[in-house]
Amino acid sequence: MVIVAALISLAKFPIHKATGTSLAALLLPVGALGAWEYWRQGNVDLPAAMIIAAGLAIGAWFGARLGQQVSGPTLQRAFAVFLVVIAIRMWVKAGA
Repeated sequence: MVIVAALISLAKFPIHKATGTSLAALLLPVGALGAWEYWRQGNVDLPAAMIIAAGLAIGAWFGARLGQQVSGPTLQRAFAVFLVVIAIRMWVKAGA
């Protein structure tokens, strides 16, 4: 969320380019290298990870296809609403 917002606000990327760039940047260091270290320490449930990965792969593919079909302004507004919802949830939980 932070990378996409920063690319839009600071680097003036269009929403589609910001989303794609964020995904590409996170793929190797976060996914592969982080999982490898957890695997080395015995902290990966491989069957559960495979089921989750299958769901993520399908969801990411459909989400990316849908995101490419939505206009830039509409996608940016939807992303902004998502950020506001997350911010409100964080605010409420902080007060609890």
